[in-house]
Amino acid sequence: MIRVRSLLSHAAGVATLALLSAPALAAGGDLGTAEKQATNWTAIVMFALFVVLTLFITKWAAAKTKSAADFYTAGGGITGFQNGLAIAGDYMSAASFLGISAAVMISGYDGLIYSIGFLVGWPILTFLMAERLRNLGKFTFADVAAFRFAQTPVRVFAASGTLVVVAFYLIAQMVGAGQLIKLLFGLDYWIAVVIVGVLMMVYVLFGGMTATTWVQIIKACLLLGGASFMAFMVMWRYGFSPEAMFAAAVEVKTKLASSIAGTTPEAAAAKGQAIMGPGTFIKDPISAISFGMALMFGTAGLPHILMRFFTVPSAKEARKSVMWATGWIGYFYLLTFIIGFGAITFVLTNPEFLDAKGTLIGGNNMAAVHLARAVGGNVFLGFISAVAFATILAVVAGLTLSGASAVSHDLYSTVLKGGKADSASELKVSRITTICLGIIAVLLGIAFEKQNIAFMVSLAFAVAASANFPVLFMSVLWKDCTTRGAVIGGFLGLASSVLLTILSPSVWEATLGYPVGSAPFPYTSPALFSMTLGFAGIWLFSILDKSPRASIDRAGFPAQEVRSETGIGASEASAH
Repeated sequence: MIRVRSLLSHAAGVATLALLSAPALAAGGDLGTAEKQATNWTAIVMFALFVVLTLFITKWAAAKTKSAADFYTAGGGITGFQNGLAIAGDYMSAASFLGISAAVMISGYDGLIYSIGFLVGWPILTFLMAERLRNLGKFTFADVAAFRFAQTPVRVFAASGTLVVVAFYLIAQMVGAGQLIKLLFGLDYWIAVVIVGVLMMVYVLFGGMTATTWVQIIKACLLLGGASFMAFMVMWRYGFSPEAMFAAAVEVKTKLASSIAGTTPEAAAAKGQAIMGPGTFIKDPISAISFGMALMFGTAGLPHILMRFFTVPSAKEARKSVMWATGWIGYFYLLTFIIGFGAITFVLTNPEFLDAKGTLIGGNNMAAVHLARAVGGNVFLGFISAVAFATILAVVAGLTLSGASAVSHDLYSTVLKGGKADSASELKVSRITTICLGIIAVLLGIAFEKQNIAFMVSLAFAVAASANFPVLFMSVLWKDCTTRGAVIGGFLGLASSVLLTILSPSVWEATLGYPVGSAPFPYTSPALFSMTLGFAGIWLFSILDKSPRASIDRAGFPAQEVRSETGIGASEASAH
């Protein structure tokens, strides 16, 4: 433990030195406008202070992390209120703060589908999942899905689903972090991504769930406070009249459209007014339905969110967690809509935030960061930059922890060792996995540099809705569900969602570079098709399953139902 403390102290010093010296390192190149950002010492100092603070939290948490239970679930000692804030901190990701505000700035009204979609999944968790998860699980959602089934096949599927969702989700966070540090410090994008990857690995390797939880709580408080101030300043400019804000945004969009050569006044007015109606982002009803399904049902299949229900001591505290989380998250998503429209009127009209081509410096994902400077100057820019960085680090840490637990607990401990692995070896595997995931996250973050981060997260939600959610839902609530049905249906949902995502325009054209219009799958989200296939596969192969194992699976449902509804036996099973 002394060695861990010395490593963390050294890491804090190195991180501070790296952050404070970043402008000097960057000064050797021709940075243009980015160089002005690199000399913003207020932002840089706040950045460094946050990193040092969270590293010392990790140092404190390392002293408490002695077992697998401590590492995965903070020993089940988090209260409902604390866990609610931590869930909100985990869920209010870079996609929420940076991506949604960028989507609203570009598409206007249509960007609201992210806010609504991300939020409406929470009633499903509240009324169908939270209490059952806490009563049936121990470390991961696979504990719940495999409760009455054959352990090996279900856990192999659950680990596969978890790792795919984590990979997609990590891409968005790493892209947001890279763009933010690149903008603030003038560093190359890839260097910025590497810095985030290293810090994330330090948090998870040493602090586990305890450090991750407290980083998420601090980040949630800072983000809610910062977003509230930004929204207040935007509304204050327009006399707290939403109509006045919308009218100003339409006027700005109209002027921007009229500046394009060959655009008639009528066409410019139509483009300006278009931000107040649907159709600028999602072009057809099938895409809209599929996209909405991904966001709504994907919430109930996100492994890093489901894992948080095992950090509280009882089902009552799990319900309380969801209640608090839903309130904070709902409030925050209202703010992102105001921030997005504020970016139209404050940022797009200010040449200071635009490059020579008239596009936003740092890309559209930086709309909220530029708005912070517009309404609060360099001091508030520093605060929001540190908060955005905290947002990314907290979510990345939670994602990495869920991926590491899937490999170490589900695959290594349960599948390979037959449930007989000792805590020390399980922790070792988890930490090795953390390093591997960190490296993968950095590589994916560099590869997907140009993608909108809110959209990248929506792809992770589509996979979660198509694979994890159907298996979790059917295994807990349908008595005739069997091991064969859950595994085959789950893999059908997983494979189809990943395949259709790759074949969609967002990856096929935007990332792989094929010509526009050549994508084999024409819709923006696969969830309508892949989620249906997942549920249908579970139902069909369970009904057709006449094996001896199927009889055991069905016979185990009454005991599972009693445990999930009453919690009888849960405290003993989860005692560490």
